[in-house]
Amino acid sequence: MLTMFIKGLIIGVIVSAPIGPIGILSIQRTLNGGRRRGIATALGASCSDLLYACIAVFSMSMVVSFIETHQYILQIIGTIAVFFFGLYTFMDDPRKKLTKMKQDSKDLNTDFLTSFGLTFTNPLVIVLFMFLFAKFNYITEDMTFFRSILSIVFIMLGAAFWWSILVYVVDLFRGKFNVRGLYIVNKVTGILLMIIAPISLIFTLIG
Repeated sequence: MLTMFIKGLIIGVIVSAPIGPIGILSIQRTLNGGRRRGIATALGASCSDLLYACIAVFSMSMVVSFIETHQYILQIIGTIAVFFFGLYTFMDDPRKKLTKMKQDSKDLNTDFLTSFGLTFTNPLVIVLFMFLFAKFNYITEDMTFFRSILSIVFIMLGAAFWWSILVYVVDLFRGKFNVRGLYIVNKVTGILLMIIAPISLIFTLIG
């Protein structure tokens, strides 16, 4: 159970960590309107990820034999995907996106719904979840319904941990934070993912 908890947290963080459009939106709203607006935006993204995680977990249970048969290949593909995900994050410049964003409503419901909608329009998240499930051997044939629910909860805890840290840090340095800070966060996140990927690949190749 502890191993499953740790893996779930890691998957949740990996899915949420790159500072993409939703991350930028959450940062911008935190800078403009404070912690509550940042949390509302993050909560919208997390609920969308929760829905996709449910779809991934329960659809994978139907094809678990395929996953176990091709797990080695999928682990390698998953490692490559994580590397290029990190490369994309490293190469992306959030400062350009931030300058294009308009001031939006201060209504927390609007913050939540727009974040949920933007995240939900990216169904490739399901593919990322499946690669990560295979990579970390997160879904097994003997998985009960209760453990499946727990696996989703653990992933969401990892996502919530990342979003909470992000919003808290941005709010803490609200008076000092600038767009260059976004650039640095993206670079560090991308580098970490690109370092983790080859290390993970080595462990996969040596079994």
